[in-house]
Amino acid sequence: MAQPLWQPDARKAEDSNMARFLRFVRERTGNPDLVRYAPLWDFSVRQPERFWSLLWEFCGVRAKGEHDPVLVDGERMPGARWFPEMRLNFAENLLRHRDASPAIIFRNEWGHARTLSHAELHAEVARTAAALRRAGVGPGDRVAGYLPNIPETAIAMLASASLGAVWSSTSPDFGVKGVSDRFGQIEPKVLIAADAYPYGGKTHDCMQKVRALQKALPSLTRTVIVPYSGQPLDLIGMPETTA
Repeated sequence: MAQPLWQPDARKAEDSNMARFLRFVRERTGNPDLVRYAPLWDFSVRQPERFWSLLWEFCGVRAKGEHDPVLVDGERMPGARWFPEMRLNFAENLLRHRDASPAIIFRNEWGHARTLSHAELHAEVARTAAALRRAGVGPGDRVAGYLPNIPETAIAMLASASLGAVWSSTSPDFGVKGVSDRFGQIEPKVLIAADAYPYGGKTHDCMQKVRALQKALPSLTRTVIVPYSGQPLDLIGMPETTA
């Protein structure tokens, strides 16, 4: 039998979210056999409505509407619907904390380091959402990100979600044809793009590709450039720039 590559010690395992959830489920169901992952998985398969209702409660999901029914047309795939009478906002749930604890810890190839607390992240998302709202973005509109893995990408995604907009993103190392084919299908109203990104010890400029994308995406009403061209960023967030 193959041996596991790693496993936590007993104390870490007992302090894990999985262990906490197992204890929560045992208390709610009165089932003493739910002490390991395997029987929990079996419970989730045999009683999916009960399992996901308990997970919803354990995670403290914020939503509006009626909790029941939990599952409709569960035998259909695709076609099953979970919590059909509930409505939630992804950003509201992720931004519930507003304290000084770290929300994003960022490092890049240039050696730059940034940390955003939950309070700072909430403030930046609010500021970016206000800018998107001024640009006419609302429920159902599309916002496209042509961005590397930087804090601004998460900020833009959360800001879009907070307004009920649809977020789509792709890496800036993709070529113009592939990106325009992808974004052209959703007709984004706003494009948020980095001016550059690091890879392989080099700085790769993005502005020529961004200008080409603007021409290829006639639905755009605003382009926002994130300054990421190689210098440490003192400014968190995205200045509004119309190209």
